[in-house]
Amino acid sequence: MMQGFVNCMLAAFGLLCALGIRYPLQMLPVLLWELTWKTLWLIVVALPAWRAGPLDQAMLENLFAVGVVVIIPIAMPWGHVIKTYLKQPGDRWTRSTPSAG
Repeated sequence: MMQGFVNCMLAAFGLLCALGIRYPLQMLPVLLWELTWKTLWLIVVALPAWRAGPLDQAMLENLFAVGVVVIIPIAMPWGHVIKTYLKQPGDRWTRSTPSAG
């Protein structure tokens, strides 16, 4: 059951990322999320498993599915990411003026 859950989540996520090809700036948070979780999985799960010895068939299949992440950094508009998510001031969490009421 868990593998079916994971497969459906990855398929839906893949479709959203494919939308990122047509609308790259609007789908940028989705692409950043995919890049982040797949990179973390590679570092936290796959790398220790590889260091421990030969990978089994299930791990190799997951490694291949997650390894597709290498194309994301190539297509990522890094200038826009840095300008928008690192240099631009964040939105205010509170209203700038008290609400009447």
